[in-house]
Amino acid sequence: MADLPDLTGTVTLVTGASGNIGRGIALRFAAAGSAVALHCHRSPDAAHALAREIGAAEVFPADLTDEHACHELVAAVVAWRGRLDALVNNAGIQPVEPLAGMPASTWRTMLEANVTSAFSCTQAAARVMRAGGSVTHIASIEAGRPAAGHAHYAAAKAALVMHARAAALEYGPAGIRVNTVSPGLIDRPKLDVEWPEGVSRWQHAAPLGRLGTPADVGNACVFLASPMAAWITGHDLTVDGGVSTRPSW
Repeated sequence: MADLPDLTGTVTLVTGASGNIGRGIALRFAAAGSAVALHCHRSPDAAHALAREIGAAEVFPADLTDEHACHELVAAVVAWRGRLDALVNNAGIQPVEPLAGMPASTWRTMLEANVTSAFSCTQAAARVMRAGGSVTHIASIEAGRPAAGHAHYAAAKAALVMHARAAALEYGPAGIRVNTVSPGLIDRPKLDVEWPEGVSRWQHAAPLGRLGTPADVGNACVFLASPMAAWITGHDLTVDGGVSTRPSW
């Protein structure tokens, strides 16, 4: 694994840390020396197991569709270690449903879980971060390349990219940077069994010839939160093994 920037002495909040990608992000921040606040909602056991694995970590449950819960989450993290240096807005949902006949309630649920949660957490974090603070949203290459059944998901991820750019503009004078990381297909246990044709298509399409890993996403997030990215804000960092270079015609 590549060497990481040194984030010793910093505190990072990763939302959705009990999931596959969130876990990978948290582990990479921990490897870089940051104390990691692990947010969870529906999988506290997984979050507590990850906290034990990391050591310098604490679990913070919250329903991020509740604006007040987002602000309370950030306040609890600051109370834990006295500061917040980096926020990774990773929490979200990815249901598959055709656009035709999709009820507005389903659309709203997607936006609340994926976009409004990031909006509220970012707003709360920016109020307590010092100059040099970093916010990273986990978007997706689907922000620009939609898939069937993912209209609500793709729209939500596109909204995250634009929110980050707008937030970068408005929070920049305070020294706070806001970026997005847009992953491609990220591997998880049994994915090749559950979706063998999709995995095969991806491996053939990706110039680097493999699926991504949660650590690949985590490495990108650590970089953006580090002093190495001190002059990078409002940027969408694509982490897809080169799939986006393929022509779509």
